[in-house]
Amino acid sequence: MAESNNLGGRVRRYASVGRAVGGVAARWVGQRYLGMQVDKAANAEELRRALGGLKGPLMKVAQLLSTIPEALPREYAQELAQLQSNAPAMGWPFVKRRMASELGPDWQGRFGSFEREAAAAASLGQVHRATSRDGRALACKLQYPEMASAVEADLRQLQLIFSIHRRMDPSIDTRHIFEEIRERLREELDYGREARHMALYGRMLKDEAGVHVPKVEADLSTGRLLSMQWLEGRKLLDFKEAPVELRNTIAMNLFRAWYVPFYGYGCIHGDPHLGNYTIRDDGGVNLLDFGCIRIFAPKFVAGVIDLYRALRDNDPALAVHAYETWGFTGLSSEVIETLNLWAEFVYAPLLEDRPRRIQEFEESGVYGREVAEKVAKQLREQGGVTPPREFVFMDRAAIGLGGVFLHLNAEINWHRLFHDLIEGFDQKALAKRQASALKAASLTRPG
Repeated sequence: MAESNNLGGRVRRYASVGRAVGGVAARWVGQRYLGMQVDKAANAEELRRALGGLKGPLMKVAQLLSTIPEALPREYAQELAQLQSNAPAMGWPFVKRRMASELGPDWQGRFGSFEREAAAAASLGQVHRATSRDGRALACKLQYPEMASAVEADLRQLQLIFSIHRRMDPSIDTRHIFEEIRERLREELDYGREARHMALYGRMLKDEAGVHVPKVEADLSTGRLLSMQWLEGRKLLDFKEAPVELRNTIAMNLFRAWYVPFYGYGCIHGDPHLGNYTIRDDGGVNLLDFGCIRIFAPKFVAGVIDLYRALRDNDPALAVHAYETWGFTGLSSEVIETLNLWAEFVYAPLLEDRPRRIQEFEESGVYGREVAEKVAKQLREQGGVTPPREFVFMDRAAIGLGGVFLHLNAEINWHRLFHDLIEGFDQKALAKRQASALKAASLTRPG
């Protein structure tokens, strides 16, 4: 069961957040409004250190924003992108208290071994290697203390930040974005739900030889402790200089890991951060984190395919239908043309039946930055747009994976990969598969 959200925890969190970001924010405001000269690189590094030590959802949101083109200056994006994979871990006294509170005072006797030092640390928890009593390798993810209070306090801060952002840049109305982030962050505190997500993904990807999902150790898991099979692998960036055939295999496996669940079951992994999976020597992908999973209505998936067909066939009416299916409302012809600029960028690799890089012409090294800057500028001039909630993590998955494919310098036929997934698509059949898979995993689709 998750720790309670309490006033004392929130007050302590407000103080911590203020200390961590106050000086950085003051210098940013000074630069913007008073003309002060600020060393962006040093300021960004300080912000990354402050948030990394703070832990919790603000750090996670900062890392998320670092993957969205034009959301942050480049210096900040580069620093904040390091947060989840390189976060400082909490020490052994915390580990002993957490494990005892979840499994009882004799918790060590339930393991063959348990390593004191964390193998990985992220925004909401850290992972320790262990073995079962019969010798199987395990990964134990422990949630940091008072995360329920931290989430609620940080969400209040984030709501304020988004409110200020809407006044400064009205091109994107962030209200629905905030609502979606709020719901997903609250879900991530529930490790029981994450275990059900893991079971769901194991079912959806059972026929994918190049994608591996760990099995949960239910008797060693609680709402704040998730024990699972340890999967051996290395960081994706270790393969940047690998032979092109291996890099292409990794890219194809990542593509299928994300999009077999989406086009087959209406589910997307909303966090393609490099710390959430590892790579095997044969190019296989180990999915490790299932806290941020978005489940869509089947009609949303149909809308994604409709927009592809609209761009392919130059069918403006079908494009409008797709945007309306997603939940965009009150779109003028000018705004639709601007949204199509973004859509044409995202869909471009899927429209060409040939091997190619995911992005063939780019200067910044950040996937989508140039086109995002152009789209944001035009939306400001046209009065802005309100993205529907469902769009937030779908778009993030596409952009996040695009950045990963840039790291790999992969060159494959994305068109054929995509068509393998959507051939014979039937919305009613998807709805039946989705309902069956969610029922088996004791999950329901968000309303």
